[in-house]
Amino acid sequence: MNSHDTHVGGPDLAALAALLADGTRANFCLALLDGRAWTAIELARHAGVAASTATGHLNLLVGGGLLTQERQGRHRYVRLADPDTAELIEKLASMAPRRADPPRSLPAANRSRALARARTCYDHLAGALGVAITEAMTDRGMLDWEQGLTLTGDGTAWLAELGIALPPATRRPPVRSCLDWTERRPHLAGAVGAALCRHAFDAGWITRIGTSRAVALTDAGKRALADRLGLAVETQTPVK
Repeated sequence: MNSHDTHVGGPDLAALAALLADGTRANFCLALLDGRAWTAIELARHAGVAASTATGHLNLLVGGGLLTQERQGRHRYVRLADPDTAELIEKLASMAPRRADPPRSLPAANRSRALARARTCYDHLAGALGVAITEAMTDRGMLDWEQGLTLTGDGTAWLAELGIALPPATRRPPVRSCLDWTERRPHLAGAVGAALCRHAFDAGWITRIGTSRAVALTDAGKRALADRLGLAVETQTPVK
């Protein structure tokens, strides 16, 4: 048996890596971590490339299974394929070397700081805020890390107090650890992380900053986190 035979039928990791080896395609995937569907024109504008160039890259990402697409009229919308894909992108970002060049303008620096403070990672909270909530839940016995991350009975009761019912069982785990790329510490993902993020939006604890995936903690959110988790988090001034 030659060395090539051992790889027949196995996963083509190199093909997946090649999809993200291009800077524009990687940029698209990072942008789509906001959990929303984007058009090719919006992504082209975001990455500073021609619409035709964006379309070519998106075709590769859809064909490779990282993105899914849907059409409405003459518009094509793309989004990350599923939560597992989003968590893969976030984890790879946490392992990637930091760019040496700082933001070139004050608005860019403000946007970078806003993303680091609080943002959505697909459908759950990330950044310093997401990590702080995860650590507070752990300190209060709501999350247990002893044998893999699990939600405790106290955690279930706490969610019920907020009016958050445990999502029905699916192949998506209730809780999952997602390594935060700015904090380099885990934040809460999985079905419970997504439900908690939805509640934070619905209850007015957080609000989106412009069209980015950065979010700002509101006064109501500051009070809620202090009351519910004992967290003292400064409110944030929205960055345009």
